[in-house]
Amino acid sequence: MMNQRKKLLIIGFVWPEPNSSAAGGRMIQLISLFKGKDYDVTFASPAMDSVYMADLAALDVVKKSIELNSSSFDVFIKDLNPSVVLFDRFMMEEQFGWRVAENCPDALRLLDTEDLHCLRLARQKAFKEQRSFIVADLFKEDVAKREIASILRCDLSLMISEFEMELLQSVFKINHKLLYYIPLLLDRISVSSIQKLPNYEERQNFIFIGNFLHEPNWNAVLYLKETIWPLMRKQLPVAILEIYGAYTSQKVLKLYQPKEGFYIRGRAVDAQEAVRNARVVLAPLRFGAGIKGKLLEAMQCGTPSVTTTIGAESMCGDLMWNGAIADNVQVFVDNAVELYREKSLWLQAQENGFQIIEKRYLKSVFEDGFIKHISKLEVDLIEHRLCNFMGAMLQHHSLTSTKYMSRWIEEKNRVR
Repeated sequence: MMNQRKKLLIIGFVWPEPNSSAAGGRMIQLISLFKGKDYDVTFASPAMDSVYMADLAALDVVKKSIELNSSSFDVFIKDLNPSVVLFDRFMMEEQFGWRVAENCPDALRLLDTEDLHCLRLARQKAFKEQRSFIVADLFKEDVAKREIASILRCDLSLMISEFEMELLQSVFKINHKLLYYIPLLLDRISVSSIQKLPNYEERQNFIFIGNFLHEPNWNAVLYLKETIWPLMRKQLPVAILEIYGAYTSQKVLKLYQPKEGFYIRGRAVDAQEAVRNARVVLAPLRFGAGIKGKLLEAMQCGTPSVTTTIGAESMCGDLMWNGAIADNVQVFVDNAVELYREKSLWLQAQENGFQIIEKRYLKSVFEDGFIKHISKLEVDLIEHRLCNFMGAMLQHHSLTSTKYMSRWIEEKNRVR
């Protein structure tokens, strides 16, 4: 008798948009990983369809629209009977986790954190209050309680940042067995691909790229416009900075100043082509979390970057950065100008980026170990859950509080 194929259900916060954000790209990478290991994949979401969403059917993924606070999900998941359920961010686990636990108790529950929301939001709040972030800030917001509770309720949380893994263990005392490091996954860059990249002389301009719905990106663009770029133009009077990003709002478009060499380009038709043709990526991120897809993309394109400590966090390990890391404004400006002008420095930075990808982000290094870990967890699931009493306790209270709140909302909606 043939073995029955395993089923993965992904419950998405949004439909994946790999050309709009690193989060969308990350989700497509995970789908590809599971598909490559012979999983049947269903992607379900309560979100509205998007013009820019990935063509899931082309990836041989079943697309399913689901409703919040509706028992129709119970019928759907019972019928599907997945062996693994992956929640896309903690908000989806909050909404659907108890239904998964109740209707498919033997399904392995995974959480893809993307980045630690509580860390990003605490850093953002500290920045807006014009003070330094401290660890105690994490305990002041309800989002930390919600996110950590979600991590504890799940059997395994997927982390893209080593810094965040360490923070969860040292600050929140999360058992390491509940966490698994799997960064953004990239293919090896071949010598022939490198040789086809535009060379130093063929590249022009600086570039910033990022989804404008993401607050750290919008803040970085303002920082560039108001503080960094005027100083850079004093040293490079004819230089141009091109700002690309999905969901460009009117407030972003108002920054367009061609006389100052500051161009708002909007959504890139081909983001990699835009980055490949630029000489230097600028990413002055002052708050945020996770690892930055825009900076990995720069490395793939052979484009050096200048960023901040927050921007480069957990990305290069003990390897040299592919450009410069600077938090001081003038140091950031001087490094960017020098990288733009000096070919030898630029070439070394480019090579550093290739080495970071080769040694830290190759899909081939991570995929087999990850699937083996998932398979082992499925076999040892009862024992694994017995060792996670806090998670079991939170799951119990979730089933007796969130469940009844959801039932009440569902009944209220039915009566209307």
